[in-house]
Amino acid sequence: MRGPHNIWRLIRTGATFERTGAMNVALEAMDVPPRLRVLARVMGWPFKWIGYKGDPALPPVTRAITALGPAYIKFGQVLSTRPDVVGPELADQLRVLQDKLPPFSMNEAKRAIQNELGAPVEDLFSEFSEPVAAASIAQVHAARVAETGEKVAVKVLRPGIERAFRKDLDAFHFAAAMIEALSPASRRLRPSDVVKHFEGVVMGELDLRLEASAASQFASTTKDDAGFAVPEPLWHLSAREVMTLGWAEGIPLGDVDALKAAGHDVIALSERVLQLFLSHALRDGYFHADMHQGNLKVAPNGDVIAFDFGVMGLIDEYTRRVYAEILMGFIRRDYRRVAEVHFEAGYVPADRDVNEFALALRAVGEPIFGMNATHISMARLLAYLFEVTERFGMQTRTELILLQRTMVVVEGVARSLNPSINMWEVAHPVVEKYIRENLGPQSIVRSLGRAAQVMIQFGPRFPDLLREVLEGQAKAVPEKSPTPRRYKVLKVAIPALLAAGIGFGAGMWF
Repeated sequence: MRGPHNIWRLIRTGATFERTGAMNVALEAMDVPPRLRVLARVMGWPFKWIGYKGDPALPPVTRAITALGPAYIKFGQVLSTRPDVVGPELADQLRVLQDKLPPFSMNEAKRAIQNELGAPVEDLFSEFSEPVAAASIAQVHAARVAETGEKVAVKVLRPGIERAFRKDLDAFHFAAAMIEALSPASRRLRPSDVVKHFEGVVMGELDLRLEASAASQFASTTKDDAGFAVPEPLWHLSAREVMTLGWAEGIPLGDVDALKAAGHDVIALSERVLQLFLSHALRDGYFHADMHQGNLKVAPNGDVIAFDFGVMGLIDEYTRRVYAEILMGFIRRDYRRVAEVHFEAGYVPADRDVNEFALALRAVGEPIFGMNATHISMARLLAYLFEVTERFGMQTRTELILLQRTMVVVEGVARSLNPSINMWEVAHPVVEKYIRENLGPQSIVRSLGRAAQVMIQFGPRFPDLLREVLEGQAKAVPEKSPTPRRYKVLKVAIPALLAAGIGFGAGMWF
């Protein structure tokens, strides 16, 4: 389905921005250069008549995005957390995309619940409200469980949402293919792989059983985090298109005035949100990857409550160590070490000059330090980073896309609470703790212990494994080799025996 017919979808995007009056607003807010403004107008204005009309009651940009569909809405949600990129006025307008979209009817919601859970809503819940929040993929109802009286949140997928998402994603795949065909230099960034990655993330949101599982796992890994709470799912009231969670009572994190009026310390909240994200990503390798204001509340006791677990990030231990070393290198302004980590991890081709790369990283990092965050243009910083990656042949790493995107979102959330926040200073204690616990002597001891456990587990198989190695090496030695076969076999056997002995000894010790 990724054929030229998608050109129509992309043209209609520009046309919709023109028809709704969003084009000028977006170009002005993002301070787009004059040449690009002219190009955008030329691409959209002639086709204005085919653009979607949208809801006239909404502001122009929000009107255009909601008219274009769920994939565009997701993009708008990210931009709503970046007033430094789109401006505070447009960011406020886009914030309605998080949980204030038009809901679908109660009849459709009740029908979906009965189809999924096998019983009428009235039998399952003693109370069931009108929608309290409506987002791009689903809407939420407040309810009380008939059996227990517990207050819960019931999430129901929008009718036909999967088909709508597939339509948008199809156009994105086509656009990525066209970019790669027309601009060979862009292949380094692997746009098609990027779209595939996000497709997997988005499609995972469309099965609420997976979200319920994610909520349960996240609650388990963060149960000891002070000042943080996660509502847990009610499994017997959850299915593919319906999920029931414990109710999260609190003030939305995006309502800064209400938070201040309730006596909450918004400066402390901004720092806690950023540190919680880093802790989850580095310590657990499992983090909430959609931490915008619409998915966070502040409880009466001051706890940050997270919900909506459709997008979660997972990072392996090695990648976490690399990421932590890169962060710590920037925090310490040790750009040489940051460059070395990139080379060691294979992020930069080995034939490039590490000293030149370190110098380029210094130009990226130095402007951050000693400045008020409000004076830093993230748009310019990201533009320069793109130039650096292009120059040194770095490729887009799809496994880090979600982490990088969430970092941008979380920084935006923290900045909405405290415009002067310095993310590097706030991140320092979290990253330093991770480095101390995972790259120091304690980490070596733990690694040896894990290795010993593996050696003990496979201990009974050592004789057979060693025999296989020896027999394989013996067959590989040529008959007319100038070195006697037995000596070549021993060269393999001795290290193998030593490894087995060391492993067994370590296992006995630990």
